[in-house]
Amino acid sequence: MKTVVIDTNVLISALRSRNGASFKLLSMIGTGSFETVISVPLVIEYEYAAVKTASQLGLDLPTIGNILDYLCQVSEHQDIFFLWRPILRDPRDDMVLEVAVASSSDGIVTFNKRDFEKADTFDLRHWTPKEFLTEEGLL
Repeated sequence: MKTVVIDTNVLISALRSRNGASFKLLSMIGTGSFETVISVPLVIEYEYAAVKTASQLGLDLPTIGNILDYLCQVSEHQDIFFLWRPILRDPRDDMVLEVAVASSSDGIVTFNKRDFEKADTFDLRHWTPKEFLTEEGLL
């Protein structure tokens, strides 16, 4: 079973629409098909992005809180004891990379694959949600 870190853009895409691979991926978290890893800074980023776009997403704050609570409940928690920043162009992407490396994840699920090209240095893969689900036989 693969272990992955979900980039914030995938979470927001899943909350934006019930169609597509992002929503399917989000709905499969916690089912045993794959494992997800989070850190406190990553959850804070998830929350910031979701709350910031809540009105566009058509979600209220309690619903967003419930979704994040569930992710925290079913995901592996990874403490971060080291910072390599900056490695990637976007410091928020560095935070995702740090979680993936520290947890020995198989890779990162993101729509910004080009932003994670240096993840190859750490033997990490990067997939779009559709690529990941297809590779795992889940789509």
